[in-house]
Amino acid sequence: MAGEYPDRPVAAVSMLLERQGRVLLVRRRLPPAAGLWALPGGKVELGETVAEAAVREVREECGVEARVREVLTVVDILDREPGRIRYHYVLVVCRGVYLAGEPAPSAEAADARWVAPAEAAELSLTEKVWEVIRRYAGESRAAGRPDPRGR
Repeated sequence: MAGEYPDRPVAAVSMLLERQGRVLLVRRRLPPAAGLWALPGGKVELGETVAEAAVREVREECGVEARVREVLTVVDILDREPGRIRYHYVLVVCRGVYLAGEPAPSAEAADARWVAPAEAAELSLTEKVWEVIRRYAGESRAAGRPDPRGR
């Protein structure tokens, strides 16, 4: 993602991806959330759509192929210091559809795995990540919408 102390907010994406009742999480290797578990994602590159960025980030971070189903929410990730902003990301959270692949660590993710939402509560997550998991994980099944790939 962009460096520290930006002069404007940075557009970023993440993807809530479920498979067999489990959510794909990565343990961040790099700041601003190094060591924390999160949904896979990263910054949107120039000329890239939100959906393209989300798919690319999932592939790069953990080797899983997915597609975007819908945008779930937008959140601000702000890290303030006295008198200045250390990080500011405008994060578009998408719900994805799993296509293929098994999660594996990468240069950006120290670990990647499928985790049951109840297990996620035991991991070091930011409050915003936990809120997205609590609010949206399993929502499509609860609403009676079947997963189009039968997973």
